[in-house]
This record gives sequence, C-alpha cells and structure tokens, in this order.
Amino acid sequence: MAQTETNYSKLSQDLLYAVRTDAPTTNYQEQLASVDAELLNSQLSHDTARKAFWINIYNAYTQIRIKNDSDLYKNRNRFFSNKFIVIANQKLSLDFIEHGILRRSKLKLSLGYLNKIWKSKFEKKFRVDKLDYRIHFALNCGAKSCPPIAFYTPEYIDKQLSLATKAYLKNEVEVDTIKNTVSVPAILSWFRRDFGGKKKIIKILQEQTIVRNEEQPKIVWKKYSWALAANAF
Repeated sequence: MAQTETNYSKLSQDLLYAVRTDAPTTNYQEQLASVDAELLNSQLSHDTARKAFWINIYNAYTQIRIKNDSDLYKNRNRFFSNKFIVIANQKLSLDFIEHGILRRSKLKLSLGYLNKIWKSKFEKKFRVDKLDYRIHFALNCGAKSCPPIAFYTPEYIDKQLSLATKAYLKNEVEVDTIKNTVSVPAILSWFRRDFGGKKKIIKILQEQTIVRNEEQPKIVWKKYSWALAANAF
C-alpha cells in the first residue's frame, strides 16, 4: 500500500493545536525539520497556502519558545533573531519568517519602505508573492498588544484574515471625535508602508466602519505593551 503524503499545512495546524492543549510537539517538529524542501514548496505553491502555513508556524514556535523558557523573552532582539526553528533542514528565526517570508523580504526597521538587499534561496523559494497587510493582525509575538492566536487554513485564509483584521482594529482603535483624532496600534506605525501609508490607514479604518467616510482624523500612535501574554488563543 502506498504511503499517504503528509499534508504540511494540516501539520502546521496540528502543531499549533498541540501547543494550545499542552500536548507533546516533538513529533510534529521533527517532521517539519526533515521534510524535503521541494515537497514542501510543491504544497505551498500559492500565497493562500504560504500565509496559512507560515502564520501557524510562527505562532506555534513563539509559544513553544516561551513555554520552554519564558526568561528568553526578556531579551526580545535575541528572542526574535535566534534561529531555533528548523523547517526543511533550514534553521530559521521568527524574524526571518515574519519579515523575510510573510512580508516578502522587507527590512524589519524601515517602516516597511525598504527591502532586504540579500535574500537566501530558501527565502526566495518560500516567500509570498504579494505582501498582505492583514498578516499583522494574525501574528502573535507573545506580547499583550499582539492579536489573539487562531488556526489558519489555505481554504479559508482570506476570510480568516479579514475577520482577524476587523476584530483587532475594532478592539484596539480609539476615536476622539472632539479632538478629531484616531489612536491606532503601534504596529501600524512600525510597518506603515505595508498598510499603504497614513492615507491608506485611514481608508482601512473607513472600510472597517471605525471612521466615517467623510472624516479625516489625525492619527495618534498608541504605545505597544510588551508585557508577556502567553497562550493568547
């Protein structure tokens, strides 16, 4: 009998579910570490699959890292840049997954306006074809100000990301009609080019019916809380 090929998008969900339920994750991690890169790439052949897989991987490994040693979070630069994730025999960091793959080779510190000059073959192979700003409302880095963790699937990723965007912005954005200001999460400032700049941010808020179409309030960037908040499912 022929062996059934592992569905790695499903495996990323299973890994995340194991993390949520405090079940062992070693078997899932070993399968992800040893998968053939070409096989994985063939399953992640379009952006819907890439986004679902890598968001699940990012969120799962962030929680694994925190559960293994929460003190590591005290040095956030090291926490995000350390290559502790192994996928297809490649050692990856959380920063690499977020900025190299999901943000399509953007520099971490440039408000989203600058691209990375050097990209590895792995990055070019697995990165998304088009940056989708909604990923910022799906990635949970372990901080209090992060969006909650959810399970993402290729089949429903578009609807799921839209729901995540609406929920996060409705919960976090504060409108002051008297001062004509709108206070938005700091993450929209850090990666403002991903969102299209300030004018596009206002348009996004209008589309989410947070700001009325005729209003053009001044944007105020809210402070980001880095307080550790694990298990934010």
